[in-house]
Amino acid sequence: MAPLGVLAAEAAKPSDGAEKAFIDSLLARMTLEEKLGQLNQPPGIGNDTGPKAKAAGTDQVRKGQVGSFLGMQGVKLTCDMQRIAVKESRLGIPLLFGFDVIHGYRTVFPVPLGEAASFNPVAVEKAARVGAVEATAHGINWTYAPMVDVARDPRWGRVVEGSGEDTYLGQVMAVARVRGFQGNDLRAADSVLATAKHFVAYGGAEAGRDYNTVDISERTLREVYLPPFHAAVDAGVGSIMASFNEIAGVPMHANGPLINGVLRGEWGFDGVLVSDYTGVMELMNHRIAADPAEAGRRALEAGVDIDMVSDIYRKDMPKAVRAGKLPVATVDDAVRRVLRAKYRLGLFDNPYRNCDESLEKSQTLTADHRDAARTMARESMVLLKNKGAVLPLSKQVRTLAVIGPLADNPRAMLGSWAGMGRPEDVVTPLAGIRAAVGPETKILYARGAEINTADTTGIAEAVRIAGQADAVLLMLGEAEDMSGEANNRTSLDLPGVQEQLALAVQKTGKPVAAVLFNGRPLSVNSLQEQVPSILEAWFPGVEAGHALADVLFGDYNPAGRLPITFPRNVGQVPIYYAHKNTGRPPREEERYSSKYLDVSWKPLYAFGHGLSYTSFRYDALRLSQEKIAADGTLQAEVTVTNTGDRAGDEVVQLYLRDDVASITRPVKQLRGFRRVHLQAGQSQTLTFTLTANDLAFYGADMKPVVEPGSFTVFAGGNSVDNLEAKFEVTAQ
Repeated sequence: MAPLGVLAAEAAKPSDGAEKAFIDSLLARMTLEEKLGQLNQPPGIGNDTGPKAKAAGTDQVRKGQVGSFLGMQGVKLTCDMQRIAVKESRLGIPLLFGFDVIHGYRTVFPVPLGEAASFNPVAVEKAARVGAVEATAHGINWTYAPMVDVARDPRWGRVVEGSGEDTYLGQVMAVARVRGFQGNDLRAADSVLATAKHFVAYGGAEAGRDYNTVDISERTLREVYLPPFHAAVDAGVGSIMASFNEIAGVPMHANGPLINGVLRGEWGFDGVLVSDYTGVMELMNHRIAADPAEAGRRALEAGVDIDMVSDIYRKDMPKAVRAGKLPVATVDDAVRRVLRAKYRLGLFDNPYRNCDESLEKSQTLTADHRDAARTMARESMVLLKNKGAVLPLSKQVRTLAVIGPLADNPRAMLGSWAGMGRPEDVVTPLAGIRAAVGPETKILYARGAEINTADTTGIAEAVRIAGQADAVLLMLGEAEDMSGEANNRTSLDLPGVQEQLALAVQKTGKPVAAVLFNGRPLSVNSLQEQVPSILEAWFPGVEAGHALADVLFGDYNPAGRLPITFPRNVGQVPIYYAHKNTGRPPREEERYSSKYLDVSWKPLYAFGHGLSYTSFRYDALRLSQEKIAADGTLQAEVTVTNTGDRAGDEVVQLYLRDDVASITRPVKQLRGFRRVHLQAGQSQTLTFTLTANDLAFYGADMKPVVEPGSFTVFAGGNSVDNLEAKFEVTAQ
């Protein structure tokens, strides 16, 4: 084997030619078992992200049978294993250490759905950067994030991990997170390899049931589900993870046309494609493989480079290759991609780049990181209703009742996939409220009910203290493990007796504001009808209490917007703003139109909805031209004014509709947004540019086309209440 110093010198060369030469030289020295070892990812010590699997030991590392570890973290553990790989294996190839840094490592930020509600990609990129800094300080060089699945069914637990229902918003947030994780230079010690997941259409699982079948048209695949992945690839994402679902009868872990065809062939992605947990093995459950060897062969041929946990590539593929059932060239292609990722991370040059134990403390849960988490949390909160201006509360309120099972629940504030976050790190809502008010304010507290039981015995006490208070805050929602992977629900109602608790407290006649903590849209019709103020807080992270107090007492004016539609009940699902019109659009006066007998067809809260403590007015939507060519550009200008008496942010949203097309089009689609800060009385004119990419769709031949005809531009503060203007695309 070449000495480490020689490998390092070769790897340090920056050109693509040097990269290829280095990888080809190393590959030529590898045995078949060593090649397949690079494609093997066993679980690390302490991993708990799926069905139990045996962790690989040091002997496998010495033999070159491990290329990466799942779920192993901590400088001492990872660097001890790295030293074994580099110094005691035949070729000294360094390891990758993958970990689920989804919305923070130790400094836990709001869940990704909440971050998306900020409509602030700069803040989202900052959150990912903090996660990368902390993760690398603990020995990690690869994260399985961001999740860029478009999700339009809130029954699906993993809706919490993504950016919601909209393709455009999903693209913007995918790019922000990739940039945050990978930084400006992958070789930097504080950069991690990002993973766009789950490729593809995982969010379209039937019945909102995790791991379930997806059956969609190619048009929907290309127009809705693929674009966020394409955006991530264009942003330079180093890794992509296959999804558990099938599409049109082909499980994604065996879907060569989408992996090798679209991802690699059409888009030019040259990074690593990693399986999901036991995804290769599960091809047998899909019944397209009779045994592990066939599952492994089909996955490798489809372009799945790394076998997470199944241990099939290591155990079964050597025999398959030697028997002529799998070309060695297919294995070599996968190995090249794995080695390329390690090269681009600079691991051949410095395999111990993440081995400074002092950073574990100095770069973890710092004041700056907590401040960023607090900022992100308050920017993510969405004011859903505020009748009578119950919020913001005065800090001089004499007696304040804080009621609900989420008021003092630190673990719930972290949400699902909370990295290495600890409950003791969390500022709970109750603690944050107590810290925000002065000693003259008396805080009364009662749980009132548990999160998900039928026990009503605590409601009487909650009503009693509410009756003694000048104002009441209700802290309601889900437990942290009621959303996330495998946590699907057939009801979107508040779990347990929380609605009963809320309505009983509301009957006291005191000013009441309800705060929701959840990882999915909830159908809170009764609260909308009877509780004057409702604030959506999601799962806000370690700074939950401080951020919430900032909003509740008016130190921060909420401006979050819903990245996903809130239905009135689960029977409306799927419901999303960018729907098709149908031949019989819903009309109250027309019985034979597309609606329901028992509830309105309209959502409880629309995509993009969110209120403020101030008010905004939109004026003068102007287009730069009345007519443009199909390859032309158009500027849309709109003026927004803060007409209230306090400063605040507004999320200005631009939508577009192709009025008449050869293929049916959505009623409108988001094509731009900007979060702006305006002082009371201040106006600002914003300009958005529309290009051919914004106007195009897949025609009958499944090729992108911009057709001549009329288009409508919409601008406003949500997806419903908009100014409108029209322009025409002329024939060539």
